[in-house]
Amino acid sequence: MTVVPDTVAEVRFRAAEIANAVGGTLVGDDVDVEGAAIDSRVLQAGQLFVPVRGERDGHDFIAAARAAGAAATFTAREPLEGVASIVVADPELALQALGAYARGQLGDLVVGITGSVGKTSTKDLVTSVLARRLTVSASEKSFNNELGVPLTLVNAAGDAAVTVVEMGARGSGHITALCSIASPTIGVVTAVELVHSEFMGGLDDIARTKGELIESLPSSGVAVLNADDERVWAMRARTDARIIGFGFGNGDLRATALSLDEHLRPRFRLDCDWGSADVVLSVRGRHQVNNALAAAAVALACGISLDDVVEGLATAELSPWRMELTTSATGTRVLNDAYNAGPASMEAAIRSLAQLPAARHTAVLGLMAELGDESEAAHRRITEVAGELGLRIISFGDANYGDVGPNGNGVIIGHAADVAEAVAMLGELDARDAVLVKGSRVAGLERLADALLA
Repeated sequence: MTVVPDTVAEVRFRAAEIANAVGGTLVGDDVDVEGAAIDSRVLQAGQLFVPVRGERDGHDFIAAARAAGAAATFTAREPLEGVASIVVADPELALQALGAYARGQLGDLVVGITGSVGKTSTKDLVTSVLARRLTVSASEKSFNNELGVPLTLVNAAGDAAVTVVEMGARGSGHITALCSIASPTIGVVTAVELVHSEFMGGLDDIARTKGELIESLPSSGVAVLNADDERVWAMRARTDARIIGFGFGNGDLRATALSLDEHLRPRFRLDCDWGSADVVLSVRGRHQVNNALAAAAVALACGISLDDVVEGLATAELSPWRMELTTSATGTRVLNDAYNAGPASMEAAIRSLAQLPAARHTAVLGLMAELGDESEAAHRRITEVAGELGLRIISFGDANYGDVGPNGNGVIIGHAADVAEAVAMLGELDARDAVLVKGSRVAGLERLADALLA
């Protein structure tokens, strides 16, 4: 796994080729197609449009996709004149079939990343480190489901030596299905934590689902596992692939002498079989160290030097709304970690908030969604940790972190129904303040971060 090809065949298709790959029928010209999109608003000229069914049926936007320059479209309806149409029974299943076909055009190195937390950040870190020496294609944002994974493969750069694919799940068998499309040769599991438990069950159920990635690896592949997480580390029994462990106290890559600067950027000593080095991360939060170790393990397994690993980790940029620390015009530090939230990531975020140099620390926290019967206890746990750290909480939207303290004192200082109310509750902020905004996607708390910085 240490020999990396310089290039792979360019991923470009003909419409007839796509039709044959997905079992569809081409109506219209056999045109060149480069990549695919499921949103007519972001489609690029020359791409295939895939009409998916969401709140609205994507078929209603085929005309808009044609106007935007779509070279071809999948359709389960009567073909529209003026655009090459590939008639299929189900456009979403056809996209998955095309993703598997595109995977066959790529090189051997496909990195699959899963876990309850840290998937996207690890994907971003892996991409940064590998890009020091290789041409890399990676999932956009958090494109990690049955649509996002095939889109990543279909849109991979023609000269990519390695493709990095994030994999999410909402139940048993989901990751197995994604692996049947992506055929990863390197698999990373970041952690097993209580997320989506309303659908995925308890920690052991989540571990079984996440471990489907490791079971899918070929014996010639590499499994990169969190050696500090007992459920993740136990996955090594589910594969014949080479095992590389990472962690603070265990594994082949270990972080010691950890400290954070005033901007929450970690520095630590990396010790591993490839040598030792001092690492300074560009990303924020203690919890990013494990993600960085996983990225380092992937890169080292791909033949990237330890020096390049250190440089790649020092210059990495994360996807939006993940531990973004910005200072407002009044000097207030705003920590925007609004992309999503579960118990583990929420606790990590409030502990990071407590470490910022400020006299007042306030967390505006939205709902941690999809926790089922565990929801009440999980929210209460966050309130308890905030109390131990001396933080204040404003509960946002549908979230319930507890009752407001007497006279507005105590841990919970208010419940805000919307952004305007949260801004009003925060009051006049200045250089003595640090504010965290975080919640599940349904909360949309990035809007509050924007308001505070405006």
